[in-house]
Amino acid sequence: MGSRILTMKRQAAELGRIRTGFSRPNSDPTKRPIPIKSKTFVFSSHSQAYVAAAAELWGGHVEAWTPQNQKISQYRVISTATEIRAILPAGDPLSQSYEMWSGGGCSRRCDGETEQMTRKPCVCLAQYGIDWHLRSPQQVCRPTSRINVMLPDLPDLGVWRLESKSYYAADAMAGGLDIVLQATEGRSMMPVRMWIEQRTAVREGKTKQFPVVMVVPSLPKLRHALSGPLSTAAALDPGVLVDRPAIEAPRPDYLAEARKCRAEADVHAVWRKADGAGHGSPELLEDLKQIAADIARGVDPQTGALDSDGDGLDEDGAIDAEIVEDDEPPTATGWPAVAAPGAGARS
Repeated sequence: MGSRILTMKRQAAELGRIRTGFSRPNSDPTKRPIPIKSKTFVFSSHSQAYVAAAAELWGGHVEAWTPQNQKISQYRVISTATEIRAILPAGDPLSQSYEMWSGGGCSRRCDGETEQMTRKPCVCLAQYGIDWHLRSPQQVCRPTSRINVMLPDLPDLGVWRLESKSYYAADAMAGGLDIVLQATEGRSMMPVRMWIEQRTAVREGKTKQFPVVMVVPSLPKLRHALSGPLSTAAALDPGVLVDRPAIEAPRPDYLAEARKCRAEADVHAVWRKADGAGHGSPELLEDLKQIAADIARGVDPQTGALDSDGDGLDEDGAIDAEIVEDDEPPTATGWPAVAAPGAGARS
């Protein structure tokens, strides 16, 4: 890999925006368009192909559109979707601040304590007190939350930015994402569900309605979201995380193990191992008896050949053996009895 400028953020390409509102023309052409709170998601982009793909997936009609106070036209679709699935990229995809915008751009940006441009204490708090956020946007900064998500069913690799200026959504977004980031350490992607939730609040005796965009992990169980980083496959298809029955470990090849033995006592030990694991059966017992008998006659159980002198001894004139304590008294032939397949398993 080549070198990088260390101070760059290295952000993914922004393919478009996800919005929760739009505007309609004012009957008075001298006045600003009228903002409309949408109950469904609105997708906009400079690429008509991206918006067309969103319309095909979530409904709506593609239209040319020019954002307010801008001259470059884009495309948008007011979809019929109240809920979508997305993927949070690795790292911290949420950016929040209190902001005030004017015709000249962003004039104030604050973290709630310090105004970032002047490095002075929060202007709104000092001017209006702790309830400053209840005042109109013309007087104070607005809580602005921006979250980048990937839409895996749309073309190309990049992010879509959702922006919300809801005071209540800011708190809900940060709380949920911080729990996930604490679990994954920001080292993996996370599938999420996003929907527009209509809420109400009573202020000074008046009921106010407002939309809140909810963003929650889209996983079969909560513990999947809190159990550490996810694989890319799990982020794309959370269904792979559904609990499945444990796959039984492959059964050892007891016959192959017995054929490596050089003493009858070793073959007895193989039987006890198989029987204790619940793998004992009359068929296996008979096969092991035959291998033990071959060893006793001096037959190599791997090759089937007799020792050169037929006495079953190794080149030093001895047979390697170990003293093994039987778990149960052997029969007269030195082998335990097995009544039926699996009956030898011990609890």
